[in-house]
Parts: sequence; structure tokens; C-alpha cells
Amino acid sequence: MKIRKVEKDKKQYLDLLLLADEQEDMIDRYLERGTMYVLEDNGLKTECVVTDEGNGILELKNIAVEPAFQSKGYGKALIDFLIQTYKGHYAVLQVGTGDSPSTIPFYESCGFRRHHLVKNFFTDHYDHPIYECGVKLVDMVYLQRQL
Repeated sequence: MKIRKVEKDKKQYLDLLLLADEQEDMIDRYLERGTMYVLEDNGLKTECVVTDEGNGILELKNIAVEPAFQSKGYGKALIDFLIQTYKGHYAVLQVGTGDSPSTIPFYESCGFRRHHLVKNFFTDHYDHPIYECGVKLVDMVYLQRQL
């Protein structure tokens, strides 16, 4: 398993980025200002993008695992890598996600705890309804963990 930083041509991973954030113009808001990593294990398995949000907060803006390799520990391995890489440089790692029965438990299993809510984020910022596990996403749930 190898994790490497992507320095250029981040859009080559657009198909994977769109799994986690299905509207390209929303990805464009953070992709170039963010730091991108990919995890490879006999081929590409997962990617993530993190951004410096100031005040000691590093935000996980996008993380996606190739569908055939989900639930095999690749997402957690990438989060563990972020924790080790940024510990001592930031105080908090945070992530914003929809209130979905698949994503919230994943982040909680990685040590994140609910922190705050942004009402109507998905309905105000996306040009179409977003559904995950049959649930229409409305509010953005922010979770945080100490680094």
C-alpha cells in the first residue's frame, strides 16, 4: 500500500472525486487550494483532499474509495495517514458530510464526533437533490477529532 501526494493534474481523478461530491463546480471550490493524496494498492483505491481552514483546523473536503474496494479499510487507512501526517501541525481534523447512515458511522469509527450543523447546506448549494442510502441530504453535519 502506497500513499502519495498529487501535485498536478488533480482533475485526472475526477471520477473518484465525484463519488464523494457529485457536483463538479463544488469540487472546483476546494480542489486547487487543497492538498490531494491517493492511496494505491495494486491500482488506485482511494483519494482525499484536505484544506487549511485557519485557526488550527484541517478540513477533509473529499474522500472516496473505488466502489469495488469499499469496506476494506482503505478509507480508514487514508484517514490514519492524515492524522499521523498533520499531528502537531493542526489541532483539529474536521469533515462536513450529509446526515447519512453510511458516512456518519464511518467517521465516528475513525474517532470523529459531531460538532455542529449547517442548516440547508445541500439544498442551498447544489443544483439538484442529493441522496445517499435513500436519504435526501439537507443539512451539512460537521464532525471533528483532535490531532
